[in-house]
Amino acid sequence: MAKTGLASRLYRGEADLNIVGRRKVWFGVAGLLVLVAVFSFAFRGFSLGIEFAGGNSFQVPASVGTLDQAEEKVNAALAAEGGGAKVVTAQKVGSTSGEYYELRTAQLEPEQVNAVKTEMAQSFGIQPDQISGSQVSEAWGSQVTERALLGLLIFIAVVAIYLILRFEWRMAIAAIASLLTNLVLTAGIYSLVGFEVTPSTIIGFLTILGFALYDVVVVFDKVQENTRGITANNNTTYGEAANLALNQSLMRSLNTSVVALLPVGGLLFIGAGLLGAGTLKDLGLVLFVGMAVAFLTSILLATPALVLLKNQDPRINAHTKRVLARRGAIARGEVTPKGAPRAVVAGDDAIDPEAAALAGAAPKVGSRPAGKRPSGARGGRPGGGNRPGGAKRR
Repeated sequence: MAKTGLASRLYRGEADLNIVGRRKVWFGVAGLLVLVAVFSFAFRGFSLGIEFAGGNSFQVPASVGTLDQAEEKVNAALAAEGGGAKVVTAQKVGSTSGEYYELRTAQLEPEQVNAVKTEMAQSFGIQPDQISGSQVSEAWGSQVTERALLGLLIFIAVVAIYLILRFEWRMAIAAIASLLTNLVLTAGIYSLVGFEVTPSTIIGFLTILGFALYDVVVVFDKVQENTRGITANNNTTYGEAANLALNQSLMRSLNTSVVALLPVGGLLFIGAGLLGAGTLKDLGLVLFVGMAVAFLTSILLATPALVLLKNQDPRINAHTKRVLARRGAIARGEVTPKGAPRAVVAGDDAIDPEAAALAGAAPKVGSRPAGKRPSGARGGRPGGGNRPGGAKRR
């Protein structure tokens, strides 16, 4: 029979990828990445938007030229009247009144704002009243952060209660550890690359938690199905059954992630990239990065962490030792696997296993044949009654 490809074996759950068995590798890689993310938080920090860091925003009609030209002229006006401040972000925004460029800068004094607007109007050749501006205090961003942290704590508490009621407390701990790792790694990517953090980013962070939880619950449901009553046999360990569940649900998780990433990728690369819808960039970027990381953490961390916790259970630990001891005995020839032929020894002569099987299948002396009794007979007698011919005694 021709060998089938990896994709076909993944669909049938026959790929036999040893994910749980290599959990030390996944934990080591995840720990290293988390450490890099934490160092990035401490030394590099985040690129905060004006909603969090405070600043000023200027809106200029898109008719003044391209976005790059507008940013260059605003930077020149800031250098002349804004005390050396620069444009932090620039994007094209559309509204019912038309398209305009929104350029955000660092915090400016009120008199600097008026001077910069006048300089910008002269540079663009428009009236000063065509340029609108607004100021955002960093206090608003701190309120958003506090609300987001409160929402995160409530979400984790609700998730823990649900998983404990639906599965068990070890699964709840493994799932929450996977969710928190997902958040730290996504935030680490934002810190390292320098993506701007806005309120849309915070909303996206909370959104990817739900996606990551869904993927974990799908895998855990299969793990629970495969490990139900596992201690009743000595053929499979808990880790092996959980690894089988991962292989059986891997393609489903991959399809779910791809289907979820396609519209988000369209939102990010087409909407924000090609069409210039800058307001979609912040939300689409965090969703795309977070969902990709969530797929990896749900597969490589959640179930291996669950197996690590379950192996601490005395009942599961004892079961694992029994399975390994039985396999060692089979390897040494001390135990014959169930269903395998085995030689019968009588004195110094060994009987052939096939002959022994035939001998064991032969009926004993005085026993009834194993065949089917004649229909319509009772006790093997002909007829339907107690006497020959079926006639009853009167």
